[in-house]
Amino acid sequence: MSKELTTIAGIDLGTTYSCVACVDEHGKPVVLTNFEGDRTTPSVVYYESTNNIIVGSEAKNNLKISPEHSVELVKRSLADPNFLFNHEGIDYRAEEISSFIIKKVVNDASQKLDSEITDVVITCPAYFGINEREATKKAGEIAGLNVRDIINEPTAAAISYGVEQSEDKVILVYDLGGGTFDITMISVTEKEIKVIVTGGDHNLGGRNWDDKVVQYLAEKFAEENDSENTLLDDPETLNALYLEAERAKKTLSQREKTTIVVQHDGDKARIELTRETFESLTKDLLERTILLTNDMLNEAEEKGVPSFDELILVGGSSKMPMVENRLQSEYKKTPKLHDPDEAVAKGAALYAHKLSINDELVRRIARTLDTTEEEVNLEEVDKDQKKEAIEELALVIGGKSSDIEKTINQRIINVTSKSFGVVAIESTTNEEKLFNLILKNEAVPITFTQEFGTSEDNQENVLLRIMSNEVKDQVLDPMNGVEIGEATLSLPAGLPANSPLDITYRINEDGTLFVEAIERSEGRKVETSIETNSVISEEEEVAAKERSQAMTIS
Repeated sequence: MSKELTTIAGIDLGTTYSCVACVDEHGKPVVLTNFEGDRTTPSVVYYESTNNIIVGSEAKNNLKISPEHSVELVKRSLADPNFLFNHEGIDYRAEEISSFIIKKVVNDASQKLDSEITDVVITCPAYFGINEREATKKAGEIAGLNVRDIINEPTAAAISYGVEQSEDKVILVYDLGGGTFDITMISVTEKEIKVIVTGGDHNLGGRNWDDKVVQYLAEKFAEENDSENTLLDDPETLNALYLEAERAKKTLSQREKTTIVVQHDGDKARIELTRETFESLTKDLLERTILLTNDMLNEAEEKGVPSFDELILVGGSSKMPMVENRLQSEYKKTPKLHDPDEAVAKGAALYAHKLSINDELVRRIARTLDTTEEEVNLEEVDKDQKKEAIEELALVIGGKSSDIEKTINQRIINVTSKSFGVVAIESTTNEEKLFNLILKNEAVPITFTQEFGTSEDNQENVLLRIMSNEVKDQVLDPMNGVEIGEATLSLPAGLPANSPLDITYRINEDGTLFVEAIERSEGRKVETSIETNSVISEEEEVAAKERSQAMTIS
């Protein structure tokens, strides 16, 4: 990375493994190894003591020794208000535990660069909602970092893949990670990377394949030892089985069979697991990904994109031969395994590099115009001034001015991960209904306004119940949605029933939802920015940051 540019790292905060990358002085994304010399770090946290936290391979090894002091798969619990991990009387939310993982990989990367990393871009599954994205950002902030953006994992993979492509293409990104599954159709051109439609399942990933193997091993062990199936009741044995299941899964990607030794309560069994048996045990999981993919393809066709040019595989679990074979059979295209463990981190690093270049251009143009950086909008800057600044920057950091111009001009267009609506009384039935104003997979930014009416004479105020959901229907039962916030609009006195109200929903590029309601007769207005209602509280966040400063994380 050139010293003229701020080093902004790209972090793939994974369910089972995490990875960090930066762009080097040649403009290439490079994964930075951790202290142990590995390119990915297990997303496992072990509490050796209150002030000493171990993250990574050693923490993973401790799962089978001290499971009560260990946490894994914490990404699945981001923004879950019911998740708490108690250690020595202190409750830790998923955001704080995730911050330990982020701090570990960033500290190791800083040592590798011999330069402190303060700014980061963090990736998340495409279907993460507002709460989960905010929780991801909070995790980075608790780690003491300036989180510049949260971007979708498939989008990051597409950036990594598209940087070397010279042709316009529609690609299907099949992202099967350790704990989550994303399926996304993306149009990649020189001018823009545009998400067309996305889908997935945040509880489907390689860990589910491990679950099947663990269950199989427990049953076989009970058969061979003519005993009750009690393996799964012992935490230490259970964690050992999961480690063996993951190892077997990786081995079977290269070989036709493997042998697993299981020991429990003085008994022992040598169990052979063939690839054929493994694929039979987990076939339903793979078929679930096909079902989700077909649902997404049908939606893409409705949006006018009936086909794709290339199918790329990312995520460590996509390396299983059964995945490539099944996708080849279903879609009659040869899947391309694209840097499955590192593509997301590299794409995030490229996106972070774009932010760094933008920052430096804004600084240079602000100096030239003798104005503040906040007042500079690159899209409104005079073309000649912008070109001159780009050429100067190219001389300083190296590379071609045309490449820099391409980087800053390429737009990234995402879609909404959920539908968003408001609860109101339906006039025909006089029942509460959820009215969706913005539907899932709409391109962002997006603004939509709909007219509603007051429900009764002399109504004093209107309570806006702001909801998210997974449904694309315009009107549905509120039970199908999740309340993510609320706002109250005070009304003028004496309004008759059905007095008009305009409710506007706006979603920005970063996924933030803004809601505005205006009463027409006097123009009274209420507006609110919906971020979260289920992530770590402000008080908890302050305490977590204080703990983080006192902790040793290795």
